[in-house]
Amino acid sequence: MDVNASLMQGNEACAEGALAAGCRFFAGYPITPSSEIAEVLSRRLPAIGGVFMEMEDEIAALAAVIGASVGGLKALTATSGPGFSLMQENIGFAVMTEIPCVIVDVQRTGPSTGLPTSPGQGDVMQSRWGTHGDHPSIVLCPSSVRETFDLMVKAFNCAEKYRMPVIVLMDEVVAHMRERVRLPEAEDIEVVHRVGTEVPPEWYYPYDDAPTDVPPMVSFGQGFRYHITGMMHDKAGFPTESRDEINAWVKRVFGKVERHVDDLTILTQDGTDDANTLVVAYGSTARSAQYAVRLARARRRKVGLLKLCTLWPFPEAVVEQLADGVRSVVVPEMNLGQLALEIERIVGRKKVHRVNRADGEMIAPRQILQAIEED
Repeated sequence: MDVNASLMQGNEACAEGALAAGCRFFAGYPITPSSEIAEVLSRRLPAIGGVFMEMEDEIAALAAVIGASVGGLKALTATSGPGFSLMQENIGFAVMTEIPCVIVDVQRTGPSTGLPTSPGQGDVMQSRWGTHGDHPSIVLCPSSVRETFDLMVKAFNCAEKYRMPVIVLMDEVVAHMRERVRLPEAEDIEVVHRVGTEVPPEWYYPYDDAPTDVPPMVSFGQGFRYHITGMMHDKAGFPTESRDEINAWVKRVFGKVERHVDDLTILTQDGTDDANTLVVAYGSTARSAQYAVRLARARRRKVGLLKLCTLWPFPEAVVEQLADGVRSVVVPEMNLGQLALEIERIVGRKKVHRVNRADGEMIAPRQILQAIEED
């Protein structure tokens, strides 16, 4: 046992990861099973000069987060399914205006109120396509307490680096489990800050072309006056109907994700080199998958595990390469087959074996093992 490790809950690790990344503003509305994130930050943020705000609803919470980010603070909100639904319009606004922020969605079972204290993975497609219009997405998904801490740091770094909202898609099991973890020292944590500008205010354009597709962002209150609107806009931020300006914006905003997929992709492979069967899993289901793969190997099955921490942008090239050399791809999910749709698009439906459950209970290793043995 690591005597220097401490027992920590997933939601607590989420809050601590945000603080380590430089988060100094939180606005949210209590909702199971994410409430502990707000509870921790309500104590921790004021103690270090940050701001905690309990809002009247989730719409206002994300609006406050967007405003805080424009003012120069790294900002976070946390919610669950019903609140995540309410946030979709403001997520679209943050995409259009290229305002960095982090949204944590701790998934639970079912639409509407559903089963508030039970796990689910039913928000996978909503996290990618929930807000209207064409837009890129960055969605990270932890499967352990330590991974939650690390991915929260990654989420803030991506939000600042690419000037966009980033979603951390947890589930109730990861949020409420407790594990012994040793967190890294502050000096060992890479923290990314938004890029400013050296040009004078009269030369500054907040949405100008940049070599990285990410224009410099200057916070309000520093003498730079610019326009922010949810409408299609020109490089100064003012509404436009010019096709040249609109197409340039779309190309740049998608490019800053598509051209940096390698930087955004986080995954682990185990035993995939000579596998006949590939298991693709994420979140708490990956824990069941890992044990099922271990049992299958004990029975001399050649099984590989691909655990995804980045759900969007989807690591298409990796999945395609690994699936090409196996007979079947087993995809366990606590939904009725959301990420499986993406895998089927890449490798074909006949090769994919779905293992689904959406009744508020985790997928057991034996269910995944049975699918492996049916190959």
